[in-house]
Amino acid sequence: MRPTVRITQPGSMKVVNYATYTPVPEKVAALRPAHREYMTRLLTDGRLVACGPFADGSGALFIYEAASLAAAEEIVAADPYQIGGAFAQCRLSPWEIIKANPALIPATP
Repeated sequence: MRPTVRITQPGSMKVVNYATYTPVPEKVAALRPAHREYMTRLLTDGRLVACGPFADGSGALFIYEAASLAAAEEIVAADPYQIGGAFAQCRLSPWEIIKANPALIPATP
């Protein structure tokens, strides 16, 4: 049995954002380039663990690395999808990784 690996940064937590999109797909599509650029900045800054849209196009899942739930709320508030009205709803929850296999989570551009 392999040991459990705790993935975290000191003084931070993982926060999951279960987001649903507005029922206006044109709004989501128009904001997508700015949103993806923002996600790239978060990833580079070490504030984004993983993200991606649901296959049915209804929303997306984001996992942030943040100092607090309030800090994660600030990440969402600065997202072009939030600013432009593409998010219908965001549900933020602190999340603890107990086990993970990064090899099973390939990123696509």
